[in-house]
Amino acid sequence: MVTARDIDLQPTQTNSGAARPPIHGGVLIVAFHFPPQAGSSGLLRALKFCRYLPEFGWLPTVLTVSPHAYERTDTTQLKDIPSDVEVIRAFGLDTGRHLSFRGAYPKGFALPDRWSSWLLGAVPAGLRAIRRRKIDAILTTYPIATSVLIGYVLHRLTDKPWVVDLRDQMTEEGYPQDPLRFRFYRWIERQAVKHASALLFTAPSTVRMYRERYPDLNADRCVLLPNGYDEADFEGIISQRSPNSRLRLLHSGLIYPWERDPRPLFRALSKLKLEGQISAETLSIDLRASGNEAEFQKHVNELGIQDIVHFLPALPYRASLQDTADADALLLLQGECCDHQVPAKIYEYLRMEKPILALTTEKGDTGSLLIEARGATIIDLADENAIHDSLPEFLRQVRAGTHPLPAVAKSRSYSRRSQTETLAKYLDEIVAGPKGRR
Repeated sequence: MVTARDIDLQPTQTNSGAARPPIHGGVLIVAFHFPPQAGSSGLLRALKFCRYLPEFGWLPTVLTVSPHAYERTDTTQLKDIPSDVEVIRAFGLDTGRHLSFRGAYPKGFALPDRWSSWLLGAVPAGLRAIRRRKIDAILTTYPIATSVLIGYVLHRLTDKPWVVDLRDQMTEEGYPQDPLRFRFYRWIERQAVKHASALLFTAPSTVRMYRERYPDLNADRCVLLPNGYDEADFEGIISQRSPNSRLRLLHSGLIYPWERDPRPLFRALSKLKLEGQISAETLSIDLRASGNEAEFQKHVNELGIQDIVHFLPALPYRASLQDTADADALLLLQGECCDHQVPAKIYEYLRMEKPILALTTEKGDTGSLLIEARGATIIDLADENAIHDSLPEFLRQVRAGTHPLPAVAKSRSYSRRSQTETLAKYLDEIVAGPKGRR
């Protein structure tokens, strides 16, 4: 379904009520993750770009996939899409759910990923939008490879400047694991490096990785644009915890069996329970919307900690923020293999100004950020013994109220609005450059 709205060329009101400058450019945002999709924090990046870009003279048009391609949906964030932003929902299927027979499907139907059919509907829809909406630039977001491929095709067909937002790295040694998919991803990645006017990255190590992999990639085409949080989302969010209840440690979001393997934590908890250092009366570890619950529950049951570790269902975004506010401390899981990434949730964790148990390495980008921001106890996720030895002291400090909290000034520096302002400046430069408006 396409909802058409005219481009407003006059100053209008911002979300705060102040007059915003006239729109001087249009950008087509190709984003798989967008409301009503649920389960990915990545949709917030595109959604907040849409909210704040008009303040800096850019009107977005969103090209996304039809909602039936999503495994889960949540309509609560549809109201957050600005009224002057057109959303084009092009037809697309999930090969794994819609085209499989008894769980199997031809591999070619899922290249570069399970949503490759989206390309067939998105390219014509994108071409129509570029002609009709006076689009000056194309912005595509990863980690859905088909999204980047759509942006590449549209760029080649229209010669519009192209910006690729690599929220995660597309390839690295051993990823994707399937050799054919790896080659396809690497080919798309090479096209992005060759043809994009700018590449956006969320972590410093990823910038270094790409510049080492592609020596011809100039530093001025690499833009470090971290994730962040939107202060408006926290209005009315107040902790409702009872000081006399058991300590509640919360992890919010997906837990991947490989990149965020929780089993060392589970084994450490089991040992601490057997030693009498923790119990269901004193501690609750809540894993909210973790995914892979059946597999993880099996490990938890085998270790006898099912009364301490609880798997909770997903919540709408605002409710999940309230859930985070109600916790006594926040849990982060990230393996060494992801040292060059910073999970989006960490910025919301910092904004909550609560103690953080970060099971990650100190040498990675996430560890470096938390050391700078303070407020976190950092333990290597793979080190079961270190978790066992350090967790009781962390819990004692949280109960006593003596654990350091994240520095307010640091957490407040990661606003979605300021990140979008940086993006708008790059769009201005790109469109004014040699590839300029066509």
